[in-house]
Amino acid sequence: QLHNDKFSNLGKYGSDLDGIVLDLGLSSMQIDEASRGFSFMKDGPLDMRMSKSGPSAADLVNTSSESEIANILYFFGEERSSRRIANAIVTRRAERPFVSTLDLSNVIENCLPRKKPGASHPATRSFQALRIAINDEFTELYEALFAAEKALRSGGILAIVTFHSLEDRIVKRFFQLRSGSAGNSNRYAPELKNGPKHFQVVNRKAIIPPDQELSNNPRARSAKLRMAKRLSSEPGSTLLPSQLGIPAIQGKHYA
Repeated sequence: QLHNDKFSNLGKYGSDLDGIVLDLGLSSMQIDEASRGFSFMKDGPLDMRMSKSGPSAADLVNTSSESEIANILYFFGEERSSRRIANAIVTRRAERPFVSTLDLSNVIENCLPRKKPGASHPATRSFQALRIAINDEFTELYEALFAAEKALRSGGILAIVTFHSLEDRIVKRFFQLRSGSAGNSNRYAPELKNGPKHFQVVNRKAIIPPDQELSNNPRARSAKLRMAKRLSSEPGSTLLPSQLGIPAIQGKHYA
């Protein structure tokens, strides 16, 4: 059965499951169809919503404060030039609001040094950050992790495919803590004591696509697969977003 719903609601559709796969990436359709508003290479409405409900990326960049835009770009996109870009966005929108993807992409590109051969597009990190904020992606991942823990049977496998370092660190941290390891601290996540075991990590090192797959599907180049096996213990208590390293913006965790 197919259900069109959010990851956070997966607990409504099954229990005692043998396996769960969470693919955290965009579909090629969302990237290729300019009308969806995700692409910085094709002109389309500045949307970026996975569904058609809620505020769009245009709403965010046209109404948010300069500091909030800068923090979103920095914490959700790891964009070092976040404040410069945010200032350029606010300056330009005072003349006219942003309505298209290429409009925003060009403003971002003009803020940054000329792209080096083979480097990613200058707007890559900023578009990622805006998409994460618009779709509340870290909240979805955060809630999906605990929903999956409850829905799996003993011995069931949780497999998660990530596509950027922020979400990969969150998944890695969750598996570390739920397998009884304290995990390493970082700027977002505090050091914790060893806890009870609810999962057994299957692959300590993330699995990345082989060269043959990358030649057939270059978009898989940033994909990482992590897996863990559910143990027989009861589901653990819900961890705080900060314990998983989910960044907070102006005191608010997007989870």
